[in-house]
Amino acid sequence: MLKYIEEFGKYAAITGFRNVQIKDTKEFLKKIRKKKRSNVETQFFDAKYVATWQHLYFAVLNALTAFKNKGNISKSLAMETLLYASAQRQIRKAMELLGIKSETSEIAVLIIGENSETVKSALSMISASVNVQHDDTVLQLSEEKKRIIQKAFGISDLELKTVMKKDGLEEALTNLVIERMALLATQR
Repeated sequence: MLKYIEEFGKYAAITGFRNVQIKDTKEFLKKIRKKKRSNVETQFFDAKYVATWQHLYFAVLNALTAFKNKGNISKSLAMETLLYASAQRQIRKAMELLGIKSETSEIAVLIIGENSETVKSALSMISASVNVQHDDTVLQLSEEKKRIIQKAFGISDLELKTVMKKDGLEEALTNLVIERMALLATQR
């Protein structure tokens, strides 16, 4: 999915890949950095902790706002999106929670750029590098994934039930994760 974020004049592509086999994540990321164009930012996430495409979209919005307001924690927009997506202030904790690991087989990818063509080009390069077709179903919430996300983000059953009174389970869980991300901006 490609979205134009008018307020910031940026394009963001959010997609997923299933059955990815990355033996060495450091080597994989190094290879991607070598191939990627300088005018795009790319971040990879373990998709089992991603609560729908909205989760990553709001991470982008929060990260762009942080840079605009000079309230960013990290020096790169890509890393800032990881911090927001994980609702963590520490890079190490963010990477432990949402970063890809050698056992990660379902990944979510976020690409941010100035124009749609460079973003699409970066996505094509990543598709070739992971050697599988993108599959956005990895961004959807399964029953197992709901439990994993609820535990990872410290969302209690009571909190979930309270929010579910006005929303369905999937929407409630996604909204609570987005709320955790928004709270990150208030922590100084």
